[in-house]
Amino acid sequence: MVNLNRTIIRTVLIVSYILIISLVVYAISALFGYLNTGADRSTILHTELKKIEQYKPKVIWMPLTNEGRPIDNESLKAIETDYLDAWYVKQVAYKTNTTAGINDYYTDNARKNIFDFITLNSNENISIESTTLEHHPKLEFFSEDGQLAVITDNDVIEYKRVYKDNKLVIETNEISTYKVVLLLEDGFWRIRHLIKESTEDYIVELHQIATNHLNIKGINYYPQATPWDMFGDSFSKDTIAKDFKIIKEAGLNSVRLFVQYDDFGKANVNKEKLDKLKLTLDAAETVNLGVVITLFDFYGNYDVLDWTLNMRHAETIVSELKNHKAIIAWDIKNEPNLDFETRGKAKVIAWLEHMIAHVKSIDKVHPITIGWSNTQSASLLNEQVDFISFHYYEDLDKLGTSLEALKNEIPNKTLVMGEFGLSSYDGIWKPFGDSEKDQANYHKKAQDIIAQHNLQYLSWTLYDFTEIPKEVVGGLPWRKNAQKNFGFIDENGAKKPAFTYISKPQ
Repeated sequence: MVNLNRTIIRTVLIVSYILIISLVVYAISALFGYLNTGADRSTILHTELKKIEQYKPKVIWMPLTNEGRPIDNESLKAIETDYLDAWYVKQVAYKTNTTAGINDYYTDNARKNIFDFITLNSNENISIESTTLEHHPKLEFFSEDGQLAVITDNDVIEYKRVYKDNKLVIETNEISTYKVVLLLEDGFWRIRHLIKESTEDYIVELHQIATNHLNIKGINYYPQATPWDMFGDSFSKDTIAKDFKIIKEAGLNSVRLFVQYDDFGKANVNKEKLDKLKLTLDAAETVNLGVVITLFDFYGNYDVLDWTLNMRHAETIVSELKNHKAIIAWDIKNEPNLDFETRGKAKVIAWLEHMIAHVKSIDKVHPITIGWSNTQSASLLNEQVDFISFHYYEDLDKLGTSLEALKNEIPNKTLVMGEFGLSSYDGIWKPFGDSEKDQANYHKKAQDIIAQHNLQYLSWTLYDFTEIPKEVVGGLPWRKNAQKNFGFIDENGAKKPAFTYISKPQ
């Protein structure tokens, strides 16, 4: 019995010893493997850029004629990725006056200059918001050992805002040329030298597109069952085609559609959503309806560091759709003036200016506008847009006066009332609201004013809705219920009295 117990104990000790040794060997192997694996930025970078795309300026490489060793596409892409990431972390550093990420993308010599600059700015309470919008690099030299690269980055388009004591003091658009030396260290490229060789003001000359052919008599459109989720899982081309037929037969010739920035995939536009939008345009073309597409719906950041992502988003959509016969115009943004207070008017205006210029650089045929929320803001950026679009939910008795003021201020621009309407909700949450009869009288009067001033228009909206996302008007029941009842057709599919005045009889 004693011998049996000793045997058992000895066996347990041996097994335990083997298990402990195995665990130690495994831990050492894992650590060794980690230390010797190619640098994985997602685990070692202070900035934790990971796989999230935060910065996508346009990059056009010059043809490869470099001295030294020929370079393969994979290596060139690695240089480009690390080079752009270096720009990004520097822009973040100058905005926040912190040094996170600089060590990962710059060598000792280069990072010292950046650290000194940050210290100076921090002491002077200066911060810089900046981005680059385009790069045109040329590889000048690639070493035989593949450890050193020299590039000349030509025509770098830069935008900067300099703040002192939280007040904007300088705003610049520049085009510059840089000489760059990069070293391959720890599996990725770091900047050794970044020298600005030349710079000058960058001035964009916007071409104006004629709008005398426009004759917009239309309506803002969402399907009744899927408002603000038009291109989601319940997308139905048949439903949209039926609705477009109703719109056309009502005497209208145009619809305004919305592309939500997040919903369509931000910088990487969702192909499925884009295909659904194309099908919608096909349905419009079938019944000879023109389409005004409003970009960047539900976007409200305007941060300079977001600009390159915004530009890739617009670039994809406009490039894909600009040749479609149904397109009649682009609306850059819905009611951006509502963001002036929370985001800052100067920031919103600067963003709009650059998005206008960007869309115009892609589509030189279709006119551009901005869907301002009122007539008071409608004259903003009037020299950059091709026609003026405003929304009007105020007293109709004052509309004529507002139109005359706009015509006097902007005499040579087409005016489009891009949204107007009246809710017919007078329920428990708004017992003294307007009735369906009041709504009909409103649209009758609106059409009289439209005819009197030869005004183009897009009313709000074809249908009453049963559900309104809280992102549209918030969660307050008196606001949500009012928003549900702007339609010319009620939730049961019956035409309301206002439908008689959806357009002006010819």
